[in-house]
Amino acid sequence: MSVSPRKLLRVARWEVSRATGSLDRKTAVLGAVALLLTLGVAAGGVLAGGVALDEDIYAVAVGPDSPYHEPVSDSTPLEAVPEGTPNADVYVDDRDPSDREATVSVADTRKGQAALGAFRSAVERHNNRLLLAEENQSAAFPVGVTLSYVERASQRVGASDGTAGAAGADSSGDDGTGGAGGGGGAGDGSAGAGAAGDGGSGSGLGVPDLGGAAGSLFGGQPTGSPAEISPPFPFSSLVLAFAFLVPMNFVIQAYGSTILNERINRRGELLLVAPLSRTDIVAGKTLPYAGVALAATTLIAVAVGGGPLSVAAVFPIALVFLAATFVGAMFARSFKELTFVTVTVSVALTTYAFVPAIFATVTPVALISPLTLVVRDLQGEAVSIAEYLFSTGPFYLVAGTLFAMGVGVYREEDMFTQRSVPLKFLDALAVHLHRPRDVALLSALSIPFVFVAELLGIAVLFALPEGAAIVALLVVVAVVEELAKGVAIFAGFHQSRFERDLPTALKLGALSGAGFFVAEKATAVVQVVGLGSLPLGRAAFGTSGVGGGLGPLAGLGLLALPLVLHVVTAAIGAVGATRGRRAWAGTLFVAMAIHFAYDLTVVSTLG
Repeated sequence: MSVSPRKLLRVARWEVSRATGSLDRKTAVLGAVALLLTLGVAAGGVLAGGVALDEDIYAVAVGPDSPYHEPVSDSTPLEAVPEGTPNADVYVDDRDPSDREATVSVADTRKGQAALGAFRSAVERHNNRLLLAEENQSAAFPVGVTLSYVERASQRVGASDGTAGAAGADSSGDDGTGGAGGGGGAGDGSAGAGAAGDGGSGSGLGVPDLGGAAGSLFGGQPTGSPAEISPPFPFSSLVLAFAFLVPMNFVIQAYGSTILNERINRRGELLLVAPLSRTDIVAGKTLPYAGVALAATTLIAVAVGGGPLSVAAVFPIALVFLAATFVGAMFARSFKELTFVTVTVSVALTTYAFVPAIFATVTPVALISPLTLVVRDLQGEAVSIAEYLFSTGPFYLVAGTLFAMGVGVYREEDMFTQRSVPLKFLDALAVHLHRPRDVALLSALSIPFVFVAELLGIAVLFALPEGAAIVALLVVVAVVEELAKGVAIFAGFHQSRFERDLPTALKLGALSGAGFFVAEKATAVVQVVGLGSLPLGRAAFGTSGVGGGLGPLAGLGLLALPLVLHVVTAAIGAVGATRGRRAWAGTLFVAMAIHFAYDLTVVSTLG
């Protein structure tokens, strides 16, 4: 259905005036205070280095005149207690002034061993601080190292800077811990390497250099002493997700409330009888909230040093937030149900955006999240069109499909009735089913949701052992794909759009499987961004390159096998759908088992 810009803008102006007119001063002030407090708590946590959950958990018996007293006192998990204190975790005995070495003993418990590790680390940090205070840094740190994190495909891990020199040795105690006061190393008895003279090329995670305590939270240390260099921690991904997604939660709360208010108070009747299409109404009501989300995204991107790419990467997430909230508000029967929907949407989308971004500098899995594009923008790295479409394309498609589903039930018989959520979902699908071939179209339109679910499965299962992760992912693939192919068929039969007989079920199954197969080929974009180089990517999307060395007939045969699989399994589920919900669930389970067995055979035999 076409959209009239004039009518759309008229609805948008009406929505703005209605929303601002119903917002009293007290609510606005409370909302602003809540937002400021939320952002203030987050900023305070970043600048303060977080909450010390491990403060004073290990007791170290050490004298006040001991050179070990200062590093113990400066350490968060260690607590300095007087000598002779019973039940301490670590005992330091250096009372003999003629003996340069101290005797360190620990309690014979697991906590004592953990305390010893914390004690060693505290002494190492103290010795490094002493060395950093030396005027002659070349003598204090004869070795300097700079790490630069690059893409795995370049086959280059990092580069070293500086020249190697002899490391001075220091005395060590019974446990191998170096002296605290002598400026030497600790742990293995050797002095650590110092910071490189020219510094590094920047943070491995590419967020703005905040400096000080805040800067240290945004990744590992890429330059300095080899003892101090650590790999990057993806704290920046969490901060970016929090900064960009928190304002969206406020927007969707207001957006969902206005949609549900029109249903509960029957205000939507005025719009339904107006000379406006349903698309004009929905688009006009959504436009102001999309504008607010875009403005908030732009301000945050500017605040963190991003550019147009950051805005273009995050805006699709905002569209999915709005689309999912719109569908939820159309399905919900009360504000209580709407609250559950908005919380679910927020948690699911935040998880999808954050989890893949954890691997921002590790694997192509990171490109699943648009926040990775924000990180690259902050780093000043180029992003190709294929990478942008891979990260944001599923979001645009999911948002468009959800809005189309919501528009389908934006009618009197669905808006002002207390039908259950599953029935409204079936209505939203059935309203688009007029001919058997429409099943193929809906099956194809389910691909964005399947794509998103499988990408999230890859991101969540990536850290597991490869064998277990692949099996678990194949289960996810079978369940998600069979549900996607079968739900439109079940909706058609449930709403009496088609005859409940075997020939019709087989025909619908064939159309659904074929439509899904054709749309599934669009996932070939994963090969462009490099996801096919991962075992999980090959297992989920079939990008193993099987058949590259085979003849044309064998290649066509391998290409036809997935089509046959989708048609057969969809037909099995369709046969059960003709007999009701329980029969459909049983045949759907059989179809999932066949799908899983096929995928497991292909991966284990041909992959």
